[in-house]
Amino acid sequence: MKRRRHDLIKKIISEEIIETQEALAEALAARHVRVTQATISRDIKELYLIKVPAGSGRYRYAVSPHESVRFSEARMKRLFKDNIVSCDFSENIVVVKTIPGGAATVASALDASDWTEIIGTVAGDDSIFVLVKPKDTAETITDRIHALIR
Repeated sequence: MKRRRHDLIKKIISEEIIETQEALAEALAARHVRVTQATISRDIKELYLIKVPAGSGRYRYAVSPHESVRFSEARMKRLFKDNIVSCDFSENIVVVKTIPGGAATVASALDASDWTEIIGTVAGDDSIFVLVKPKDTAETITDRIHALIR
């Protein structure tokens, strides 16, 4: 659901001039997707949307042109320090505990990382399951995460 909404938000802002969170919520509602202002705010943060000039002194939402560098090591370090509470592993699963509401953004950073051992993530509100391969790399991933939150 969230991924579909995020894809729809990107489509909307590429096709329309969306200046406010309220306008974005209305555009989503017109497409039968009802969201709260808090959800819109989180989506904007998670998608790293920026405001760009739209002419006549107006600004609109846009996808950052630097999307590929949005999770540099420095950004991951800051993100992880601000959100991760603990990290542990068993077999080929790493479990990352975050502050409430922090799991999706941390999981997105892990998914976007070049850590080839990570097959994928599943995020809830404050917990992430990170599936790794081979299973003996779970400790390596846990150590990397711990290094970034120190």
